[in-house]
Amino acid sequence: MLFEKGGMKMLSKIISSGILGIDGYLIDVEVDLSSGLPAFDLVGLPDSAVKEARERVRTAIKNSGFIFPVKRITVNLAPAHMKKEGAAFDLPIAIGVLCCMELFSPSATENTLVLGELSLDGSVRPVKGVLSMVHHAKEKGISRCIVPIENAEEAALVKGIEVYPITNLNDVIAFLQKKKQISPFIVDFHSLFSKDIEQNTFLDFSDVKGQENAKRALEIAASGMHNALLIGPPGTGKTMLAKRLSTILPDLTFEESIEITKIYSVAGLLPSQNTLIRQRPFRSPHHTISPSALTGGGRIPRPGEISLAHNGVLFLDELPEFQRGALEIMRQPLEDAKVTIARVSGTLTYPSNFMLIAAMNPCPCGYLGDSNRCHCSLNEITKYHNKISGPLLDRIDLMVELPALSYQSLEQNSHGESSTQIKQRVLQSQQIQLERYKNEKFFFNSQLSAAQIEHYCPLGQKEKTLLQAAFDHMNFSARAYHKILKVARTVADLEGCKDINTKHIAEVIQYRSLDRKYKM
Repeated sequence: MLFEKGGMKMLSKIISSGILGIDGYLIDVEVDLSSGLPAFDLVGLPDSAVKEARERVRTAIKNSGFIFPVKRITVNLAPAHMKKEGAAFDLPIAIGVLCCMELFSPSATENTLVLGELSLDGSVRPVKGVLSMVHHAKEKGISRCIVPIENAEEAALVKGIEVYPITNLNDVIAFLQKKKQISPFIVDFHSLFSKDIEQNTFLDFSDVKGQENAKRALEIAASGMHNALLIGPPGTGKTMLAKRLSTILPDLTFEESIEITKIYSVAGLLPSQNTLIRQRPFRSPHHTISPSALTGGGRIPRPGEISLAHNGVLFLDELPEFQRGALEIMRQPLEDAKVTIARVSGTLTYPSNFMLIAAMNPCPCGYLGDSNRCHCSLNEITKYHNKISGPLLDRIDLMVELPALSYQSLEQNSHGESSTQIKQRVLQSQQIQLERYKNEKFFFNSQLSAAQIEHYCPLGQKEKTLLQAAFDHMNFSARAYHKILKVARTVADLEGCKDINTKHIAEVIQYRSLDRKYKM
């Protein structure tokens, strides 16, 4: 849009975008040139990075061979009530200024999204969150976008919008003047898919010696998307098993890939090539991580580890060593599959639908039961276990004990089942669940509510008697009771059984027996 005043075009409007959480929203970059003392004002709640655009834009325009106007320049970022962050507005501001100088027709930027940070020499740098911004622009009817060449592949993941990659300010002005042709960037989706899927082929469950009980538990966890805790001395394969869990999970759908890629784009963690994330995330933060880094936050809230693990696996090794506050703050995201971060600048919600796999030693030294190496007192063991609260443990569906491996187990040349074989059973089980819950708003057994458990997990009299005896003897909480039923439903699905029987209940109870053994 352009207005005339005194025969000179004075006002231009360029469409750009900002980020709110992981979603984009459109911003109109309005540039006004008027007579008066030379000045360059930015309004519309800009942060420090946006305010600094004045110097970058002025210098980039001069170093690109254009004359910077000696006038009063006012730039408004609308809507004015929303905080503007980052350097993505450099390029639209510069284009707006040059548009007011009649270097190109105002119609050249109609229905066009413009994003990019400017260097002082006029080259264009990549910015964060391009996928979310372009996706939102497409939903609002924008037909094309101009982005830095490094962001072109990411932007082109959005189907139905033309993506024009540019490298410097001269290129984009020549393109808008129709003096230079720039071909829309086309993504080879087949290449993206195949390259990403090949990356983790070196991880396989067949590499793990022994620990059949733990493998079975992780198969159940993957089938119903349940959380699991692995307990065992050092060197028993806890980390090795956890790293291979993603190899038996179903491949990501295109929609899931886009959702994960949005999160990584906002966090600035996308690779420069193969930007569409096709592997389920596996995040393994160190136990020194702060609560805000784990759940997300900061002065300018960014996704934390639990959001970066969305649709994937969050592995917490040495669970009792994590800060108590960091662990407790995860309780609500584990229930709601999202995390809400409240700051003075606003409240943001990030998705956090992840599988929690945790690992810990049975005692502080790790060798509980070995009289030659373990000298931990009962008080030390109790204090160590009490670092993990009961409410958090109630949100863990399976607790598996890994015994120390014998020499014979390590020496044997035979390999166990491969990830491909286990994955086949997981997929069959999940297909049963998808069919069962096709009229619901969820997909897996782990997502059943208390009311839905009564409907989908009915028990016969024998099963009720067994579960009541275990409940009374082991002092289960109400949440643990529901967890047992949900996991038993998954075990039955793995075996292709329509009803839950005593064998399924008995197997699942053994995955809660650690509550009592370790007095957690």
